[in-house]
Amino acid sequence: MITQNDKNYSSITHLSGFAGWFFPFGNIIAPLVLWSAKKNESSYIDTHGKSAVNFQLSLIFYGFLLALLIVPIAIFTLGLGIIAIVIGIIPAIILKIVLIISASIKANSGEYYTYPFTIEFIK
Repeated sequence: MITQNDKNYSSITHLSGFAGWFFPFGNIIAPLVLWSAKKNESSYIDTHGKSAVNFQLSLIFYGFLLALLIVPIAIFTLGLGIIAIVIGIIPAIILKIVLIISASIKANSGEYYTYPFTIEFIK
């Protein structure tokens, strides 16, 4: 039985991914702490917590790969570097916002959510 508390907590766990905008690595630390605190109490919270943490870890991995591509371009050609940043990073930020909000809404509705493009670091 999924309680309203489970739904709310899972929703907050997803939304805690925005903590990285306020302190370094907050996007991983906040969901990890929230998930770790309640993962044994509810399989619903456990599933959503893993999903949120895996998504944030995947974003860091993809960001690192993107930086490896953009930095050499930016070093050798300033104009192309700026274009690469606009084309690569801005849509990624918008996508992150949309996906986190979607996951939070689904969690609060009692539904499971699977982030696209996510690597399962934690199973």
